[in-house]
Order: sequence, then C-alpha cells, then structure tokens
Amino acid sequence: MVKVSGELTKKVASIERVEESVVRKGLADGTIVIPKNKKHRISRISAIGRGMAVKINANIGLSSDSSNMTLELKKMETAVAAGADAVMDLSTGLNIKKLRKKILAECPVPLGTVPVYELACGKKLNFNKMNEDDFIDVLNGQAEDGVDFFTIHSGITIDAVRYAMKHPRLINIVSRGGALLASWMMKNKRENPYYSRFDDVIKIAKKYDITLSLGDSLRPGTIHDATDRLQVQELLTLGELQSRAFSNGVQVIIEGPGHVPLNQIEMNVKLEKSICHGAPFYVLGPLVTDSAPGYDHIVGAIGGAVAAWHGADFLCYVTPAEHLKLPDAEDVRRGVIASKIAAHAADIARGLKSALERDYLISKARLARNWEKQFKYSLDASLPRAVRAKAHPRSGKDVCTMCAEFCSMKLVEEMQKNFGVS
Repeated sequence: MVKVSGELTKKVASIERVEESVVRKGLADGTIVIPKNKKHRISRISAIGRGMAVKINANIGLSSDSSNMTLELKKMETAVAAGADAVMDLSTGLNIKKLRKKILAECPVPLGTVPVYELACGKKLNFNKMNEDDFIDVLNGQAEDGVDFFTIHSGITIDAVRYAMKHPRLINIVSRGGALLASWMMKNKRENPYYSRFDDVIKIAKKYDITLSLGDSLRPGTIHDATDRLQVQELLTLGELQSRAFSNGVQVIIEGPGHVPLNQIEMNVKLEKSICHGAPFYVLGPLVTDSAPGYDHIVGAIGGAVAAWHGADFLCYVTPAEHLKLPDAEDVRRGVIASKIAAHAADIARGLKSALERDYLISKARLARNWEKQFKYSLDASLPRAVRAKAHPRSGKDVCTMCAEFCSMKLVEEMQKNFGVS
C-alpha cells in the first residue's frame, strides 16, 4: 500500500479542484502518483494520473559533445517558467553529479533522472565492466541526493535483446538507456541487473518515496516499428514489475512510445492501461510521422493530444531540435508550450472543469476585445502580446489589423445596440 501524507493529498486535491477522496483512491489503486522524494523540497507538487490534469515533463541535461552547466540551468528555469510540471536531467556529459545537485537545490518541480546514464558517463571505468552492485549503488546515491523519480529500464531482458538481434527492426533500439543495457548484457552474457535485482530497486524507491518510471527500452523509433512484438513483450514485462513494485508500496509510472501513427495511439494507451493495471502512462510525444525534423514539437503535440485524450497522463515534451541537436533554451520553451497546448486540448476533451473554464474566460475576453485578459488566459502570454504589439490598427484599439473596421464581433455589438437587442 502506497503511503502519502494527508497534508500532501489535501494540497493535491486543492490544486486539481477535486475531492481529496479522489486523490486517496487513486493512490490506493495505483492510478495516481505524486513524485516527491522525502529529501527534496519542492514548491509545485504534481499529481499524475486518472482524474488529474495532464502533466508535462521537460528534458534537460549535459551532453559530452556540446553543453555547459550554465546553459542547462537556464534551460531548467525556462522550462519551469513556461509551465513544465516536472523536469528530467538526462545528462551524459561530465559533472553529472554537480549539475544534479544544483538543479535539486533550485528546481521547484519534481526532478527525474535516468541513473544508468551516470553509470555509463560519470565514471572512468568502462560501462561493460560494471558489476551488478554498481547498478544498485548509483540508485542509492541519486536517491540520497533527493531525486523524485527514476527512469529504470527494467523491462529489457536478455531474451528480448537476443530476439531483437535476430529479428531486427527498421531502427532497432533507439532508447539510449536500453542500448547501454543491451550492450552490457551481450558483453557479459548476463541478465539486466535492473530486472534480476528489481527487489533492490523497490527497496531503495520505498525508502525515499521515489516514484519508479519504468522505461520503454524497446519503444519504436519509427512509425514502421510501432506496436510490434518487441514493444508489446516489454510492456507485458513492465506490467509484471509494476504489480510487484506497487504491492510493496512503491508508486509506478509506465513509459510509452515513441513513434506511433495516429491510428494506433488509442490502442497503445488501452494496452498500457490493461496490461499495467491502470498505472499512469508517460508518453514521449508520441511522434505521429517521421518526416518533419525541425517541427517535431508540433508532431509530438499532435500525438500527445490524441494520447492524453484517450487516457495518457504525462506528456514528455519534444523540442524542435529533436533528432537534430541538443536543444537550447528557446527550443525548450517552444517544446513546453507545444506540449501544454496538447495537454490542455486533451483536458478539454476529458471534461476537466478548469480547462473548460479557461477557454470560456478567454472567449469572453475575445468578444469584448479585451487584449490584456486574452493574454492573461493564454497558455503563453509572451507570444500573443509580442504579435499584437507589432501591428497598430488604425480603426481603434478594440480591433486587430486582420478585420479592422469589419470586425464581426464589433459589427454585431453595434447592431445589437442600434436595434435594441440585448
């Protein structure tokens, strides 16, 4: 049984505008998680799951090729300011520990990591020479630092890797963590330590109240590999692991694809909910076409809206830089906003009162041509304010330069006034 303080459930209920009993029930049946390490102080609590608003995650992190700590901290600040509900540090460069501690000290939202990256990049020893204890030790260190949720690639087994090598996809393993673990398993001819020693993973998570985000190592990296045997087999394994962790009082999120065409998204969400006992579903995008590099934040938002409409709970943003380069701060901002739009559109479709109310209020402001209120209720106030400032209508401040004196709302307003219609 997952144990969360009454103070925390009350706070979540107030934020989400639901009865506290809804939050408690979701925690009790594993359909809601609240990522929060007992050692990390955060000011913006996020509840993820059934009945909650759809949440957004933004990835940042050092690269061994091109990044620095100042830039990554700026990206974290940009993501949070743009409305990210959580941040993941996916660092693979030097100074991984130093950056993580800085982010934990400054980040007001839950922080997630992929611990295997530190194991592969943060030590001088060759990754394939690591022993099983090393895989567990890195979890202990990050848990003690205060990390709120871990992506643990427990679902990729040695049998799955062997199958993948004999029956290659168009793009075989696109998960960085999955590829690292696959190489370790094949080199050492041993099972994935995060699978064989999953009980140790559970113990650490329970000790620190860490949420496990079970990673999709075999997610499709192209729509041509979507919903294939490897993806579904891993999902079945994750369902078994979710059940084990939850029965031991540990909160669990299931990570999902990836690259999925529109017509397969609903099925993917329903599969996860069925196989993984209704656990919150965390999707990367999904990306609904492979043909739009530079615009993948839009591609991901399209897939994210559809996935969340059908029940996905947590959207990992995609930036315009996806598949091209390490994102900069502006890429991060645009990625968060695109995902926020997707989440909000899904919240409307799901009947969330706060989302419907926001659209009602901005529509009233639009009718009144009240620009400041329109900016207030915009998901991103900075862009519409800047666009409005570029054009000065000659027909008065209460219209825009698109319709000017032929503004339909103003014409109808004058007609109602002239003919005494209220």
